Amino acid sequence: MKKAIIGKKVGMTQIFDETGKVIPVTVIEAGPCVVVQKKDLDKEGYASVQLGFEDAKEKQLTKPEKGHFEKAGVSAKKYLKEFRLESAGSMNVGDVVKADVFAEGDKVDVTGISRGKGYAGVIKRWGAQRTPTSHGGGPVHRHAGSMGSGTDPSRIFPGKIGAGHMGAEQVTVMNLDIVKVDPELNMIAVRGAIPGPKGGIVYVRNTAKHNRIKNTVVTVSTNPQKKSARG
Repeated sequence: MKKAIIGKKVGMTQIFDETGKVIPVTVIEAGPCVVVQKKDLDKEGYASVQLGFEDAKEKQLTKPEKGHFEKAGVSAKKYLKEFRLESAGSMNVGDVVKADVFAEGDKVDVTGISRGKGYAGVIKRWGAQRTPTSHGGGPVHRHAGSMGSGTDPSRIFPGKIGAGHMGAEQVTVMNLDIVKVDPELNMIAVRGAIPGPKGGIVYVRNTAKHNRIKNTVVTVSTNPQKKSARG
């Protein structure tokens, strides 16, 4: 069954498993989230729920936003996100989704906004190679270089790598293991790193990957090994 929640990145730490092995984890403050809106197949053509996370001040909202929350009968929220869940039909406006919707061992995808790194050149941004630094190369060692022919097509195609703003993009890290869930503190610890700075908003949902267990077949030979003629 598909599950999802809105959370906030707390930071990274490490925990130890039963064998004493160190596991690097990222701690996420997951929820509590409230169902602000519900969509069904008859009216909208698909089933989903809109979750709200973190209380907001009414003076920070516009009139349409205030009316949206008043219609739902819930307190104002800073962040809203719509999720298409299989259990959307059984959920109602006002229901609360907490961290215990997930369990240890679940695999999830985490979506967030990566750290912004400002204006960057092609070497830092795209991993381009620098030009030789000897024999009169000039002060252009970290420039982009030739962009192509000037006669035909006489232009640069869209998507060409170049300098520009780096980071601050939506990034999804897939197939992460949930190592620990704390329902009282609404905390989830996932193995590895997730995008965004501390305090950044992230969306946690069941992984879209299909994880299959590989069955390893071991064949044992019953024939005795032949001794070497030299032995």
